[in-house]
Amino acid sequence: MGIAGLGVMGSAIARRLLRRERAVRVYDIRRDVMAELAREGAATAESAAHLGAASTVILSLNTADIVEQAVFGPEGVLSTAPDGVLVIDMSSIDPGRTREFAERAAKRGAGWVDAPLSGGAPGAERGELTLMLGGDDEHVERALPVLGALATRLTHLGPAGSGQLVKSVNQVLVGCQFAALAEAAALVRAAGLSPRQVLTALTGGRADSALLQEFFVKFGEVDLTPTGRVSNMVKDLEAARDYARSVGVPLPVATTVSELHRWVAAAGHGDADNAALMHHYEPLGVRS
Repeated sequence: MGIAGLGVMGSAIARRLLRRERAVRVYDIRRDVMAELAREGAATAESAAHLGAASTVILSLNTADIVEQAVFGPEGVLSTAPDGVLVIDMSSIDPGRTREFAERAAKRGAGWVDAPLSGGAPGAERGELTLMLGGDDEHVERALPVLGALATRLTHLGPAGSGQLVKSVNQVLVGCQFAALAEAAALVRAAGLSPRQVLTALTGGRADSALLQEFFVKFGEVDLTPTGRVSNMVKDLEAARDYARSVGVPLPVATTVSELHRWVAAAGHGDADNAALMHHYEPLGVRS
């Protein structure tokens, strides 16, 4: 099993598979991250090309351009891979580019499954991700034994690119809820109330949700322990906006929320956890 990309999510995926006693070989341009996972039992690769010997390679990368380079570049996975390698792309990228990559991979004798995720790094480490799958039936079937170690819910939605489209839907819902959580947490902080007590009061009511339970205290206490980066949310919301424009669907709320995230990123918090949205309220006296 090869894994390319060891950010917050890629590292969590690698750790989960190692704990499930899978043989894992990892690659990232950051040597220190590879060394850390090597201490936990992973083998390391000198380039993405050195992952090509594996029958299955998971990608957890930031953009479609990086995915393209990691797979199709001169030092990419398919530069050395034999026929039949399966690429499972767990990145969040454009559905159109994903369809293109799947077609190119097929011409090289490789399978492609897009498997974007919801649940963040904590969900990956617990094996409780929700995965949205796109790809041919036979390739998805091959991917299930690996993905089953990472997820409790897997839905095959259609051909390549389908998973990425539904991930855009997911990110519109999550990003907009993050913005609402930040506003609500700002009110709580300004009033000097305990976020934990407020969460208890809201539990079971109409405002209750999985995101409220997981993130309200995190936002209220401005806990920046990494679970997902602001910059990634910007990327995902902008991808959803671009796709919506291409099919003539207006997204006024998601576009506004995207700009809020871009404001936080432009203020120097792009690599911070999504709870960094709370920095938006600092000029109003809501301090972290």
